[in-house]
Amino acid sequence: MKQTKLVFTALSILILMSSAHSDFAYKIAKVKYKGGGDWYANKTALPNLVNFCNQNLKTNINPSEAVVEVGSPEIFNYPWIYLTGHGNVVFSDKDVSNLRKYLEAGGFLHIDDNYGLKPFIEIQMKKVFPELSFVELPFSHPIYHQTYKFNNGLPKIHEHDGKTAQGFGLILKGKLVCFFSYEADLGNGWEDASVHNDPEEKRQLAFKMGANIIQYAFNR
Repeated sequence: MKQTKLVFTALSILILMSSAHSDFAYKIAKVKYKGGGDWYANKTALPNLVNFCNQNLKTNINPSEAVVEVGSPEIFNYPWIYLTGHGNVVFSDKDVSNLRKYLEAGGFLHIDDNYGLKPFIEIQMKKVFPELSFVELPFSHPIYHQTYKFNNGLPKIHEHDGKTAQGFGLILKGKLVCFFSYEADLGNGWEDASVHNDPEEKRQLAFKMGANIIQYAFNR
């Protein structure tokens, strides 16, 4: 318990130090990982999502995309981190230890399956929390009922194989520390409209759900 409190203090201090040199209160980041998977996918997604949040939720997040490695101490600069891709993911022992400390300290991880990520990320997150497993969140969970209401759970944005979109979570001591959006492709909906040519109605659903995730993480 003492260790968690100390790490949380360090996380808070780092975020405050980072924001002290900027006009923005927060910055979020994309996670860079090893294993060969395309961690860099959806290049326009986070800046577009941040702009949506700043305009509609009146958040004050830096819209420039930051990239942070799983095992880097820089991860503690970001209260919300985003991991996506299609392929293999490999966490080293250092990555596992660092990510666990970050999530125990109050950080939040959003894993967004960009199709094909699930079998790899589940194995790696089991290294981070051997005692936990992903559970599907009920539609009544607060993450679906922030500013925007999703009474039927996670919206389906981009079609691949007809599977239903699902939202899973890792619950640590009663707190959701990691949200895994599966078969939804939220990140595709956040990208510039010309990238995937998804209908604007779908893109707006993606932005609203993404805004809910950020709002939930910041207000826990």
